[in-house]
Order: sequence, then structure tokens, then C-alpha cells
Amino acid sequence: MTSSRPYLIRAIYEWIVDNDMTPHLLVDAAAEVVVPREYVENGRIVLNVAPLAVSGLLISNEAVTFNARFGGRPMNVMIPVDRVLAIYTRENGQGMMFAESEDGDEPPSSGGDDDGSGGKAEGSRRKGPSLRVVK
Repeated sequence: MTSSRPYLIRAIYEWIVDNDMTPHLLVDAAAEVVVPREYVENGRIVLNVAPLAVSGLLISNEAVTFNARFGGRPMNVMIPVDRVLAIYTRENGQGMMFAESEDGDEPPSSGGDDDGSGGKAEGSRRKGPSLRVVK
């Protein structure tokens, strides 16, 4: 399945704006992220993405893009969705945090099938869901 992160970012953004709050993104400012580097602190940046603060906001399944002014200078910002760490309101902090890597979008593995190398142990099988009908 595709990542749920861009869908959740879009939904929470809409919820924040519908409630007349100010949406902010916490972003991991890795090399592929196009943001004003002078505002990056400890490898992260917080961006106000309110409708009045940005123009051309697009939250696609691959990236968050928009135009904004930083210190009076216009800039085209591009953030891969897997670099968005949180979306929340400035006013009360409500929103959602995400895992730092795309792997965090999947539920953790249960059981001892993992060999510690990031893959499944040799010879192991992936278990399917175990649902049963309760009457």
C-alpha cells in the first residue's frame, strides 16, 4: 500500500484551517529538502503554512510545495512528504506527529522473525491477518 502520511497531512491541514487555527509543519531539513537554510535549527525547521502565509500550496503524495517569503525574499519550498515530522496548530499544539522514516508508517513487526538486519529471517513466512467471526 502507499504511504498514509500525505493523506493524513492533507486531512489534518484542512481540519486545522476549518477551525480557524494556524497550521505549522515540523520538517526534517535533510539535503533534499528545499527550505531557507538560515532558519534550520538542529536539522529541523518549523514552517507556517497558513493560507495567508503561503501561496500555491500543494500537498501531493510525493511532496509538499509552496511559495513563501522569508525575510522579505520569495522562495519556492519543496518538502518530500517523508520529511514532514508533524503538522500541528500554533495556537494549541493539536495535530499529529509522524515517524522520522517512511518505515514508521507501517505497524511494527510482532514476533521474533526479524534477524536484526532490517529484513526477515531466512525461511520465515509473513503471517496474514487472523480475524474470526464472533456471533
